[in-house]
Amino acid sequence: AFTDAISGHWGDRPLEDLQKGWAAAQAKYPFIDGDRACALGASYGGFMIYWIAGNWSKPWKCLVDHDGVFDNRFMGSATEELWFSEWENGHATPANDPAAYERFNPAGHVAAWEKPMLVIHSAKDYRVPLEQGIAAFTSLQRKGVESRFLYFPDENHW
Repeated sequence: AFTDAISGHWGDRPLEDLQKGWAAAQAKYPFIDGDRACALGASYGGFMIYWIAGNWSKPWKCLVDHDGVFDNRFMGSATEELWFSEWENGHATPANDPAAYERFNPAGHVAAWEKPMLVIHSAKDYRVPLEQGIAAFTSLQRKGVESRFLYFPDENHW
């Protein structure tokens, strides 16, 4: 039920859950130092790191992405799992409904990126192609945001 509830809502409903979860964790656990927190995620979580970078970066000291979707529109044509991309974007393709792919596209929010980020990507990741990580890293470098790229030439998505 949760998966279906967030389908088509990658950037709004899950982000709200993360914001509420972060606030609750800080309220419940006094040992959490919110001034030194880093957010990290892989796959969809990597998408969310890129989304957070442009839409909710204030609480984070740094960000770490692993094999995440940076450009949702490009992803819709480049992944080996087209069904998933089309399902999450209103059962559409990038060609017949580009707006669906732009709605929650981290690439459209790079202007707001400012937190240091480690981008990790694997060459044999056909689910989220290597170019997603390279494009995110290049965007960070072009903006002058402190960043590093960690490349695994023999690893896949998992």
